[in-house]
Amino acid sequence: MRTLVIMRHAKAEASAPSDIERQLTDRGHADAEEAGAWLGQLQVTPEDALVSGAARTAETWEDVATGAGWELEIAQYVDALYSAGTDTALDLIRETDDGIDTLVVIGHNPTIGLLAQLLDDGDGDEEAGNGMAAGFPTSAVAVFSYDGDWNELEEASATLVAFHVGRG
Repeated sequence: MRTLVIMRHAKAEASAPSDIERQLTDRGHADAEEAGAWLGQLQVTPEDALVSGAARTAETWEDVATGAGWELEIAQYVDALYSAGTDTALDLIRETDDGIDTLVVIGHNPTIGLLAQLLDDGDGDEEAGNGMAAGFPTSAVAVFSYDGDWNELEEASATLVAFHVGRG
């Protein structure tokens, strides 16, 4: 059984010289670290992470990893995830080596929220499903279990086991 964590970046500043350069606010840093601590309590330990190349997603990863006690070096910064739609994001996940059992993906809405909804098979935790159905705000984290090879991940093929919105 595999674990897939889908996360939206934490709260970012409203403006910067370019959108990709927007950094986290103080609240964003605290929220991301709290989300990491929550994942650590669930004993989620990724072997790989796909992180958008934007400043706010990179900072989110660093804070989540710090909060959870993970190694920072495992992250792959993927520029294509910055502007990816759900099909591209799913394709990036499908490229994951089958030796990886736990993968974290950190990106942007609307793609990340839509991807989480797309993957959900509807058989998971009802409370988590209700939380995710209410929206996918900044620092939202959906944890899925998936029984199969990464390259076969399809719509409605993963089971939602937990959902949380990091608030520090």
